Amino acid sequence: MPYEQTMHMLDGGSVMAECGPMRLVISSFIGKVSQREMNVQAARASFGYLERVARMLDVLRRRQTRVEQDLEDSLAREMVRSVIAVGDGDLTPMAAVAGTIGDAVADYLQERGMTKVVVNNGGDIAVRLQEEESVRVGIRTDVSNPDYDDVLVLGPGCSSWGIATSGLGGRSLTRGIASAATIVASTASLADAAATAVANASFVEDDQVVQRYAEEVDPQTDIRGLTVTVKVGRIIPEKGRIAVSKAMDRAEELVGRGVILGALVAVGGQTGMTSFFKDRLNV
Repeated sequence: MPYEQTMHMLDGGSVMAECGPMRLVISSFIGKVSQREMNVQAARASFGYLERVARMLDVLRRRQTRVEQDLEDSLAREMVRSVIAVGDGDLTPMAAVAGTIGDAVADYLQERGMTKVVVNNGGDIAVRLQEEESVRVGIRTDVSNPDYDDVLVLGPGCSSWGIATSGLGGRSLTRGIASAATIVASTASLADAAATAVANASFVEDDQVVQRYAEEVDPQTDIRGLTVTVKVGRIIPEKGRIAVSKAMDRAEELVGRGVILGALVAVGGQTGMTSFFKDRLNV
């Protein structure tokens, strides 16, 4: 059954586009002037992007090792490229779906002359900047808490950014115990896939960590047969430090290969971050 497509006009010229699982908040500017009509056009385009992904779900729900890389659809190809770049065999291309759609909408607007674009797809954010533009992005250390703990400053000097966060209590299932793993990359597609992998890497065995098979939590999941975390009780600080260290090792490996630019990981009030975040938080 087709999803209902709705648009909402927000304050400041932004537009919210909703269709099934997708909820985009689209903002674009020329200089300091918000471009509401362009945001409306981009919202209409986003519905088409989601439909394209939906038509290929049977393929995109397979583990990345079993998906052809030369798919005809450019969105599907980008999703596959992102999970292959991250290099986690447990991921399917769906690990990059939110970021990939966000990128497509952001590129649509940038190609039409917008000098500043921010597309927020449920917390996965695609940013496009021109000239001396910059953005400030709120950072949370707990995805289940709507309050921001820090602010990350991006730009100028780079025209394309992607920010994504994964963790226990977020929209997607996680195999780790991180309350948040936030990734910055050159695209939201890469950031989305990498955030999933880094959050997954934070797992530690403990009596306070409860896991179940993914299909028991979500019958429609694309990672059937794998265990996911459903609850984390009070763990000792040492276990939290180990979890952060494991996730940061994975993040540093991705930074070293040029897949991502930086990462911040939080577990039970303990955090770790790469130099990228240390240099840009609360600037």
